[in-house]
Order: sequence, then C-alpha cells, then structure tokens
Amino acid sequence: MKFILAIDQGTSSSRAIIFDESAKIIASAQRPHRQIYPQPGWVEHDASEIVENQLDVAREAIRIAKSSHGIDVHSIASVGLTNQRETVVLWDRKTGLPVHHAIVWQDRRTQPQCHQLTRDGFAYRIKSATGLVIDPYFSGSKMRWMLDNIPGARERAGRGELAFGTIDSFLIFRLTDGRKHVTDVSNASRTMLFNIHRLDWDDELLQIFDVPRELLPEVVSSCDPNENRFGETRAFGPSIQIGGVAGDQQAALFGQCCFAPGQAKTTYGTGCFMLMNVGERPSSETGRLLSTIAWRVGSEATHYAVEGSVFVGGAVIQWLRDELGIIRSSDEAEAIARSVPDSGGVMFVPAFAGLGAPVWDAEARGLITGITRGTNRAHIVRAALDSIALQVCDVADAMRDASAIRLTEMRVDGGAVVNDLLMQRQADLLGVPVVRPKMIETTALGAAMLAGMSAGCFRDLRQLGQRIAIDRIFEPSISRDQAISERETWRRAVERARSVQHVASS
Repeated sequence: MKFILAIDQGTSSSRAIIFDESAKIIASAQRPHRQIYPQPGWVEHDASEIVENQLDVAREAIRIAKSSHGIDVHSIASVGLTNQRETVVLWDRKTGLPVHHAIVWQDRRTQPQCHQLTRDGFAYRIKSATGLVIDPYFSGSKMRWMLDNIPGARERAGRGELAFGTIDSFLIFRLTDGRKHVTDVSNASRTMLFNIHRLDWDDELLQIFDVPRELLPEVVSSCDPNENRFGETRAFGPSIQIGGVAGDQQAALFGQCCFAPGQAKTTYGTGCFMLMNVGERPSSETGRLLSTIAWRVGSEATHYAVEGSVFVGGAVIQWLRDELGIIRSSDEAEAIARSVPDSGGVMFVPAFAGLGAPVWDAEARGLITGITRGTNRAHIVRAALDSIALQVCDVADAMRDASAIRLTEMRVDGGAVVNDLLMQRQADLLGVPVVRPKMIETTALGAAMLAGMSAGCFRDLRQLGQRIAIDRIFEPSISRDQAISERETWRRAVERARSVQHVASS
C-alpha cells in the first residue's frame, strides 16, 4: 500500500497528516507558530519558524506512522501541500532565508495604497482579470510594500537576488533545496497579479503594482499525473515527489469532493471561507464575491469557484481567550454559550481586520451592541459564536444572488466545526442542513488527493468521495421568521460597524 504525506501550513499552526489509499488518517502532528503584531492592523509570521515547524511535524508524523503501524518512510509515494493563502514571503535566492517577516493575509497596512488604486480607476481592470476586489487581503499590494519599504529590497531584486512567493512557493523552494520556485494556479489566483483567464501573470497589473515578473514563481497545475512540476524533496530521507499543491480553501473544496458545479463548502478556521464550484468557466457576475481558480489537473480544463471570505471566524473565540480572558480555552466556549438560551439581545460584529465579503470595508471596526445590566460573559460568548454563523449567512446570500443557485445543503470542515452549537446555529440561521463529515481534515485530505493522483494512488475520486462518512447532519430547528428577525438585527449592527466613508459611498 502507498501512503501520502499531506503538509497543511495554516495561519495559526503547521500540521502534517499521513493518509493511506482509502483516505484514512494513519498519523498526524501539529505545532503552532507565533503571531506577530508590530503595529495595529499589521500581522506577520516568521517564515523561518514556519519552515522549521513544518519539517518537525512532518518528521514527527512519519515517526508516529512507523511506531504505530510499522510504515516506513519509503512507503510514502508523494507529498501534498496546502497552505494559508495571500500571505507573502520575500527571500534570498542563494540562502533561502526570508529578508523580512512574512506579511499575513489578515494584514491591513496597504489600505492607503488600495484606496489609491480604487481612486485611480483600476477596480474594474483588476476584477475582470483576476476575479478579485481591490483589498489589502490579497498579495499584490503586500509585495509592493515589501519592495518599497524593506531597505535595499528593490536594488537586490533588480540584481536577481530575491524571490517572491506565497507560503506554498517558499516551502517548495526550501523542500527542494532551491531547485524549484513554483506555485500552483489556485495560489497564484489569490495574488491580484494573475490573469485567471489566460493563466499567466498579467503584465499590466505587474506594472500597476510595480512588481517585476522575474521575482515571481512559475505557475503550474495543482497536480499533473504525467509530469512532476513541483520537484522532489529529500527532507525526510529518501527522495519523494511533491505531487500536489493547492491553497487551503481550494484544497478543502477538493477534499469535500465538490467536483460538480453548484456544490459548496464552508471551512471554519481562523477565518471562514465559502466556495462553490462553478465549473470550467469563471463566473462573470459575482457582485461583491470573488471569482477564483479552484484547481487544474495536468492539462485538463481549469475548474473555477465563487468565493466569499470572512476575515474573523474562529479568531473571535481566540480573541475572547487571549485578549479579554473571559474563557480559559476555545474548547469551553460551547459549554459557556449553552448556559444561556440566547445572546440576550447582544450582537457582536468582529470586524477586527475590517469586513470581508460581501461588504468589503477594510476600515470597519468591531463592536458589541445590545449590552444591558443583565449581560454576562455567557451572552458575549454566545454572541461571538452567532457572529461566525451570521457572517457565513451573508456570504451564502450573496453567493445565491451571484450564481442563481439556491443552496440545498452546506458541507462544512475546519477546526471550529466540532462545536455542535455553532453548527446548529448555522443550520438555523441559514435554513438548510449543515453536513459535517466524520473526517474534518478535508483541507489536508484535498492536498493528499491531489498528490495521490500524481502518484497513481487515487484513480477514482468520485468513488473515494463515497467512502467519506458523514458524522452528523444538523437540520434547521427554528422558524424562518425567527431567523429573518435575528438576521435583520445583525444587519443593523453591521451597518453601525462600517466606516463612515464606506457607508457614504454605498
């Protein structure tokens, strides 16, 4: 039997999971990394720490597989890689070391630059070529900031000494000892520099952002059964091919087996990300949602998705724990929230990094409304959980309007879906069943499936999808009138959180 090592590099931690050919987890390991906040609105990671952690957890997973199942590293046929998207690394081509902390997708430092791009009339050009709205969330403005603000960066870049990439590209560079500077189409489509129609870097956008093409990685398919495009790694002993790569949300869509147009999933992690497969042509009418590349296998047709991104999902629970201290651990949030029948009229808009889809107001700020003398911490925790579900509802509505497809169910994955109350509230407010699989590591599974296709392990993906067991289906338990009333209260709270200039322009 062959095995696949999935590398899952996330916003708050790095993990490694070994799957067998039936998509069963054999071994796993995980380690968090530091979140660095140099200034308000700035979020950075130490990319060297991420590489070290990722290698350590992969080696630990391999050790566990050997000790518990007798699986030798030589039985690993391929490595699949999935990653936090939009986060940017600039590194020295010779040493492979970053020249600055990675700028994380949550970072808002380039908001003035993005405002200027909008004022200069580039919104339509960027949306039509990339499927994205102008926002600091994406990689292009971060790249320009690095070149303009890191001492000597532009000069060194001009001499060919530096390389840009999202986390996948940086990890591949390090895993292959600098032999491969590549990324896949799904990650490239998140940079605001990649033309999703021509499947190439867009020269006009590169000029607008002042990012030299020579700094950017080669863009290849997410996997290719006929050609090894990502290289091989000897980081774990024997030479193993890197067989598949996809951004984390696209990997989750693949891992949830959403292969047909109209199938959708939401991943609940630090943020929440809803994607719907729209087939082999990008959607032209997405409104305030994003059109993005889902995946490409070899030379087959590219698959596209419509996406809505919620910046603060599970991160709101982390904030209650780390900053307010009103819960000791994320695990106790559900029990505390269940101690009250509802939020007591409290609404929590966690716009810590602005608001994502469908509002896209980078200057919105968080607020809590409806507080009375009787409000206690359980109401705040309950309102925080509700805020996750309510934001996903807004995205689902926008997706329905953009696609003319009404959801009949929502497939879910990610760490936060273990919270039964959150999943029930999601079903209640959305008004459709929420389907949770037994194996919620679908992001890593998607990467493993892509890598397994390259290695010949997974030949029939639809048959594989039928083996993925459902853990629970959450059915709506409140009336639509009640759900509509709650969502109307939420909308009023969101309006209060929005920036004055954004409200004036809308």
